Amino acid sequence: MPNYTTSQIRNVALAGHAGAGKTTLFEALLQAGGTIQTAGTVERGNTVSDFDPMEKARGHSINSTIASIDHGGVHVNLIDTPGYPDFRGPTLSALAAVETCAVVVNAAAGIEHSTQRLMDYAKARRLCRLLVVNRIDAEDADLEALVARLRETFGPECLPINLPAKGRSRVVDCFFRPDGESDFGTVAEAHQRIIDQVVEINEEVMGRYLDEGEAGLSGDELHDAFEQCLREGHLVPICFVSARTGAGVRELLDLIEKLMPSPLEANPPPFVKGSGANAEPVQARPDPDAHVIADVFKIVNDPFVGKLGIFRIYQGTVRRDTQLFIDDGKKPFKVGHLFKLRGKDHVEIEDAIPGDIAAVAKVEEIHFDAILHDSHDEDHIHLKPLDFPQPMFGLAVSPKHKGQEQKLANALARLAEEDPCFRVEHHAELNETVIRGLGELHLRVMLERMAGRYGVEVDTRPPRIAYRETVSARADGHHRHKKQTGGAGQFGEVFLRIEPLPRGAGFEFVDEVKGGTIPSQFIPAVEKGVRLVLETGAIAGYPLQDVRVIVYDGKSHPVDSKEVAFITAGKKAFLDAIAKARPLVLEPIVNLDVAVPEQHVGDITGGLASRRARINGTDSLRGGELVIKAQVPLAEIGDYANELKAITAGRGRYTIEFSHYEPVPPNVQKQLVEAYKPRPEEE
Repeated sequence: MPNYTTSQIRNVALAGHAGAGKTTLFEALLQAGGTIQTAGTVERGNTVSDFDPMEKARGHSINSTIASIDHGGVHVNLIDTPGYPDFRGPTLSALAAVETCAVVVNAAAGIEHSTQRLMDYAKARRLCRLLVVNRIDAEDADLEALVARLRETFGPECLPINLPAKGRSRVVDCFFRPDGESDFGTVAEAHQRIIDQVVEINEEVMGRYLDEGEAGLSGDELHDAFEQCLREGHLVPICFVSARTGAGVRELLDLIEKLMPSPLEANPPPFVKGSGANAEPVQARPDPDAHVIADVFKIVNDPFVGKLGIFRIYQGTVRRDTQLFIDDGKKPFKVGHLFKLRGKDHVEIEDAIPGDIAAVAKVEEIHFDAILHDSHDEDHIHLKPLDFPQPMFGLAVSPKHKGQEQKLANALARLAEEDPCFRVEHHAELNETVIRGLGELHLRVMLERMAGRYGVEVDTRPPRIAYRETVSARADGHHRHKKQTGGAGQFGEVFLRIEPLPRGAGFEFVDEVKGGTIPSQFIPAVEKGVRLVLETGAIAGYPLQDVRVIVYDGKSHPVDSKEVAFITAGKKAFLDAIAKARPLVLEPIVNLDVAVPEQHVGDITGGLASRRARINGTDSLRGGELVIKAQVPLAEIGDYANELKAITAGRGRYTIEFSHYEPVPPNVQKQLVEAYKPRPEEE
């Protein structure tokens, strides 16, 4: 067994905007905790975190990196995550494995685009949040104003738990030692605000505090109330560091040790058993003697070790030679080697306990978000899915050299295993393979990785837009399929009704056949015929969604009825209903944030208006920049990067995130329908 217990584990993810100094802080914490002797630097390319050659070349993180620290009686699993929005997949995946999300803020830059998003993600996941103000030694950093802005943006529950002192060369604690001096404000006032916030959460503690003052509260009572505040989002501590000078780094490590929650103290993980409306919450107990339940939150295809599955254990103990099942699989695999990770290094261990993070290698069936368990009692259990951004930026790819089609498919599959925001789509009707990511940088990195790691180079071109089809009214459909070929014929008749569903609801198939007019063994065939239309579309060749299909009547023949007849009847009855149900083509709408110098705002908003954009407002950034927030059809921004670069002389930048689908204008729908009709396979 390890030399620590579950109560001594702390799992912390460092998240934040690019340039906030997360990797430098990661190095400083590893050095302060004794994991490494000397902290590396991003400039020299010798950090524990950014060990990938592409990360060294770019000077920023692309992947999340895990390392652990043993400090003051606790074992800290620390995860450094990428800051660029294009690499949000690895960042959000890490949030599934931790109790605490430490959002790092650049003291000079202040609250940036990703700061708000990551705080929202962590809050939605019910994680304890910690704001870490880094680079406090920057000359242009107004720390007092930044604290005010943090509280204004994220709420009055954001309170400094330490403060800079002696010209920002060190920090002073405001929770345990209320008598120090700081560079701004007073430690006593900061201490009182924290105590007032903490005691509010518990009526018994509040009563004792009002009767006897702080002296009447024990250290354990204060700690428990503090931890409850973190868990319920009633307190978000702010702490100050300079990762480069070391100011506040040891104090941050002490804070993680003494006040951040262990796996025993955090909100229970959102496990459910089953799916859809039948899913039921399941409580995983951090009991080392119970059956194993672990979640795979990261996959790495290591060229030397093979596929590496990195998982967080929620229940039970994983040992070498343990037999584990993957999801609902019936064939277990044997844990031949069990690892702790330290950047690129793998340290072999004998066992791992609840709350810990470990890895197994060379298990081909393992995949992202898989549940590992050692009993079929845990079949159908899974974590509530993370709310990943929808990858909307796409490129159609084809191998540059003939004969590499299979090699390309294998390489893309490996890359998709590692990043939940990188998707591969195969459009058979167009013979087109499309890769989708969160931005141009995301896909460029993936293509470079594919060429460097797997030796596959590709040609790229813009893909078709991911339009969808739906219906806007109720309608009935009917088709009788009758075919006689001399021998046994084919017969099937289907009556069905379709209804529109709310946007994003998907598809429902309802069997309301009475009296066996369609024999029960043919109902799946009717559904299969309907699903053929869902895949290929009805009016413009795009997948159909947000529709309920209710089969309520039909006829069969004792000899001629067979599966193929009801597949055809179901398909054509569905098409008949769609034609009467006012079909619509839907287009993807994305949230577009464009950061530009203030003098270019007029040109940018005018250009967006010509692209059918709806401007929703602007936010101010430091340095005279504004962020223009808009919603725009994805079809209108395929070449937007070039326009933005031309207008702003390369100083503008933008991010997109899927928002929703909505109907295209009538003239656009007409063009799409007319373009689809001549396709020979549909004639």
